[in-house]
Amino acid sequence: MEIILTQDVDRLGSKDDIVNVKDGFARNFLIPQKKAIVATESAKKILAENTKQRAHKEAKLKEEAQKIADQIVNKKISIGAKTSSSGKIFGSVNTIQLAEAINKKGFEIDRKQITIPEDSIKEVGTHKAIIKLHKEVKVEIEFEVVAE
Repeated sequence: MEIILTQDVDRLGSKDDIVNVKDGFARNFLIPQKKAIVATESAKKILAENTKQRAHKEAKLKEEAQKIADQIVNKKISIGAKTSSSGKIFGSVNTIQLAEAINKKGFEIDRKQITIPEDSIKEVGTHKAIIKLHKEVKVEIEFEVVAE
């Protein structure tokens, strides 16, 4: 039986995939659990139209994310932290503080979009972080941790 998945299913496919499964699996599990619908001609046409519209929206979102990425790369970001005389930070710098510093520069970045490759930043200096603005647009920025 040919079906269209309405959500991701492990070891079968992802949302909007058209797959062939055994009739019993489709009728007894996937369709009642609302994980799939029968792939009729009209359902395939609707899927094609939705995919086309989604692709257009995704292209706009990606373009906007790329504009933000181009602007944010050139910004100098510094985070103040309380330090000891040897340059060690009391505590550590995390994504929350980095997101606040970026937002002060005029960008709306959520802390969940930021990844710091190092486990924790505990020293003054220049460090790198990765901001995921879109699933295809990632930006690596440098920020500086300074003593207050």
